[in-house]
Amino acid sequence: QVQLVESGGGLVQSGGSLTLSCVVSGGTFSYYPMAWFRQVPGKEREFVAAINGSATSALYQTSLKERFAISRNNAANTVWLIMSSLRPEDTAVYYCAARTTTGVEVRPSEYDLWGQGTQVTVSS
Repeated sequence: QVQLVESGGGLVQSGGSLTLSCVVSGGTFSYYPMAWFRQVPGKEREFVAAINGSATSALYQTSLKERFAISRNNAANTVWLIMSSLRPEDTAVYYCAARTTTGVEVRPSEYDLWGQGTQVTVSS
């Protein structure tokens, strides 16, 4: 059974940085396009970034591209979201997701496997 476990969330001041990690177990990690989404209460889950299985292609929400970066290490079964210059509006629960077919996508419905989420809170 494939499991995704996120970590690295927390409280950070505006302008600070955080790196989120997602470790995948129980599956063939290198096959899966991986993505990060975020969600605040009362709003839909929002695409942040995605990366293909070979780490040769990444896709970002346009407004976040300058501050966020996604990377992966297939040997470590891990994908990261490196966030910098954080703003209060980045406060959300961040979710790691895996797609069991090829191709990066931006819609949450295209991803089959999800982690439990990690809270990121940015104070002003």
